[in-house]
Amino acid sequence: MTTEQTASDSSGAPEPAPGLRRSSPSRRRGWLVFLRDVLVIVLIAVLVSFLVKTFLVRSFYIPSGSMENTLQIKDRILVDEITPRFGAYERGDIVVFRDPGGWLDPKPVTPPRPPLVEAGDWLLSLVGLSAPDSDDHLIKRIIGLPGDHVVCCNGIGQLTVNGIPIDESGYLKLNPGDPASKVQFDVTVPAGSLWVLGDNRNNSKDSRYNTSQPGQGFVPIDNVVGRAFLITWPFDRFGGLDFHHQVFSGVPAPGKEAPATTAPAGPGAAGPGQ
Repeated sequence: MTTEQTASDSSGAPEPAPGLRRSSPSRRRGWLVFLRDVLVIVLIAVLVSFLVKTFLVRSFYIPSGSMENTLQIKDRILVDEITPRFGAYERGDIVVFRDPGGWLDPKPVTPPRPPLVEAGDWLLSLVGLSAPDSDDHLIKRIIGLPGDHVVCCNGIGQLTVNGIPIDESGYLKLNPGDPASKVQFDVTVPAGSLWVLGDNRNNSKDSRYNTSQPGQGFVPIDNVVGRAFLITWPFDRFGGLDFHHQVFSGVPAPGKEAPATTAPAGPGAAGPGQ
């Protein structure tokens, strides 16, 4: 055997060059480390997104026109889930809630989607990018808190809360001359519940139209997912939602009925002791 012959192992097969023996395992280890790091980053991102969606904010889309013109059909919104856990709701808040029973029409039977589509939708829902259960929820504006006495309508077509007329012109979608509600009502909101109405008042199946249901039109606070606060899609409508809290600023606390008046509530409106 001459000095130029390739070195062979005991089986007679040529041995790899020393450089190849050193670099090939290192390259494989480098790819494995890279893939491991990517997988860890993805898992952490999914976990963080899941925790945010579960405890902080959640995405929904708007399936109906009951909140026009505040919200449009197919708007996508973010809902604050902290309020029901640590805070309190206010009159004027826009809230998303689970059907208390009988508010939504039975869902039509639809053919099953391909498993790949279902899996993708499920994964997107984990991180809040999809909202497959939007059709199982409703969104309305809080008009009455627990203990509030809500009546409609007074002589000039306004509803009253604890005796104070409310000027809802800033957010209601009504035909000229229409009262705040074509359906008359006089309710006192029970403990642990809310009285909610849509901004598109003549096209909203809200508390007024569900008084024959088991909950008598009231929404249990336990059914509330959270308070909507931001429109995220379409981009030309991106921005925060106006709760119009100032409209209710002159309303006395529940159980403290104000004397009858025709002056609308709002900044500077007469309240108890004024």
